[in-house]
Amino acid sequence: MRRRPEISSEKPSAASQEPSSESEIDQKDAGAKVRVNSPRRSPFVFLTLFALTVYSSWSVYQHQFQSLPAPITAEQAGKRGFSEIEALKHVQALTDLGPHSVGSDALDLALEYVLEAAKNIKEKAHWEVDVDVEAFHVRSGANQMAGGLFMGKTLLYSDLNHVVLRILPKFESEAAQNAILVSSHIDTVFSTGGAGDCSSCIAVMLELARGISQWAGFKHAVIFLFNTGEEEGLNGAHSFVTQHPWNETVRMAIDLEAMGIGGKSGIFQAGPHPWAIENFASVAKYPSGQIIAQDFFSSGAIKSATDFQIYKEVAGLSGLDFAYTDNSAVYHTKNDKLELLKPGSLQHLGENMLSFLIHSAASPHLPKGNAMEQEENKGQNAAIFFDILGTYMVVFRQNFANMLYNSVIIQSLLIWITSLLMGGYPAAVSLALSCLSIILMWILALGFSVLIAFILPLVSSSPVPYVANPWLVVGLFAAPALLGALTGQHLGYLFLQTYLSTVYSKRKLLSPAVQADLIKLESERWIYKAGSVQWLILLAMGNYYKIRSSYLALVWLVPPTFAYGLLEATLSPARLPKPLKLATLLMGLAVPILISAGIFIQLAGTVIGTMVRFDRNPGSTPEWLGNVIIAAFIAAVICLTLVYLLSYVHLSGAKRSIVLATCLLFGLSFTAVFLGIVPPFTEDTARAVNTNKTD
Repeated sequence: MRRRPEISSEKPSAASQEPSSESEIDQKDAGAKVRVNSPRRSPFVFLTLFALTVYSSWSVYQHQFQSLPAPITAEQAGKRGFSEIEALKHVQALTDLGPHSVGSDALDLALEYVLEAAKNIKEKAHWEVDVDVEAFHVRSGANQMAGGLFMGKTLLYSDLNHVVLRILPKFESEAAQNAILVSSHIDTVFSTGGAGDCSSCIAVMLELARGISQWAGFKHAVIFLFNTGEEEGLNGAHSFVTQHPWNETVRMAIDLEAMGIGGKSGIFQAGPHPWAIENFASVAKYPSGQIIAQDFFSSGAIKSATDFQIYKEVAGLSGLDFAYTDNSAVYHTKNDKLELLKPGSLQHLGENMLSFLIHSAASPHLPKGNAMEQEENKGQNAAIFFDILGTYMVVFRQNFANMLYNSVIIQSLLIWITSLLMGGYPAAVSLALSCLSIILMWILALGFSVLIAFILPLVSSSPVPYVANPWLVVGLFAAPALLGALTGQHLGYLFLQTYLSTVYSKRKLLSPAVQADLIKLESERWIYKAGSVQWLILLAMGNYYKIRSSYLALVWLVPPTFAYGLLEATLSPARLPKPLKLATLLMGLAVPILISAGIFIQLAGTVIGTMVRFDRNPGSTPEWLGNVIIAAFIAAVICLTLVYLLSYVHLSGAKRSIVLATCLLFGLSFTAVFLGIVPPFTEDTARAVNTNKTD
């Protein structure tokens, strides 16, 4: 918005002639005196801000995703608690059998082990609880999926064996007709013992069943399904919901999965009905789950599927889908082994599930499964959820999100329209040029990082040389992306300065020196405000297409805009532009970093880990494609999250330091890859490749 310079004809008092802590420019024109804060900012200020942002983001990630509860023993847990130490005994026993894929003798031994463990739980159950254990055999079946990884395919299966354990109260006559299903799979792929996928889940279920069997006062039954055939195409879950006599009693399904080994097991799919996620959020001890993971998974970006798809599509059930995602590079490889399972991982999932199952089984209401398709089609009751630092979970429904997003969008548009009407043509052009800086930032950030993505396969022995050492992507892709983002935004800043110079040259009240400083200050403000335009567009698009993770756009739009309006407008009586306050940036970025920094880092780690399986059949896809995906993702995150911070660099001397630091970081990382100093794979991180067995 165009601002009229404030001119005072008053003579300076003695007090005003004393040296000021702020650098000021005094210019006398026709007896008038204009004071403008110096546009210079110390380079150390920006570098400190940048370091503080990086440190805060990493701290949020560590607390949100890497802080795990301490494992406890059976004595500490008691009869009704959950003990990771006891659960690990089951993981050890199953992984000692080696790979146990469908049709193998090892799988028969794994089934026998789980069956014996289930019978032991039955023998020691509380006297007010009935425990039913059975070995369920399926002769044959046909599984046809409507969507997802197996869309359009008909999967035939036969001779599958499962273990089913049901816990229900003796004195609740209706309990057997209303059950909560907890499910995971015993079978593994042919190359691994499956400590993570999914012996860890089976172990958690056995320990949960032991603990729940000691409780009384339930109103509903809890069914634990230890199925096989999941790795062949979700066949175990399909056979249960289509052929087992208890399938009609299930009202809600909980699936436990692993797309890595250990860490926090978070919810990455929930619904369609919000009952499960709302109740989980209210009782979980360490709530963990992100709706952005659900959007990411359902988009097909990750070529995978879980039993939850069967429960939702075939059985019409609602519920929750959990998964481990740490160290996802070992998924479906020989390195999915017990030694890499992080201590506290099973304790985290077990305590969350125990609290949720006890609460749900005692609840007087459970969602009715067959009505869930209507709820999903309406979409208004769909849940949006995310956790804050792994200690508190926020859940709200889509209809509330629509009202909130529409309100913010309308208010933002009204503010911008009012500003442009008051500022006139110069304000409209300034807005356009500041938005051009955003476009240039994206183009150059993507261009620099993607260029490196094409070069890497030419100089490295592996097309993905960073899988075993994910930190390499900071130098290989993040550094070029940051350099490109800074360059693009600075070009827009210079274009904006050129235009404002033309506007200010028509004003005769100020000298060229004062005008030059005012132009720099006003340009900085326009560049900062352009960041909010970027997030406003994303919020509007996300709201229109009902993308549930659009709350991230809201978080990155409202606090920085509010901080600017409060500190730079409401509490700043001066009419002339001033350098943006540091408090504006700190206040504006505190909430976005708290809510989203950990998510972006965790998601980046998951995407990097999946690249080891991106080209399962060497030669079937270009070697550069995986790198381009990683480079584009990292560049997008940098452009989205650093847009406000970079606006502070143009008035400081930190640009040269940033350019040198990013070039040095990239050079060191590239050299390490080129010379093979950092190996692309290690003993604990191997590439997953499909093979054809021949006789």
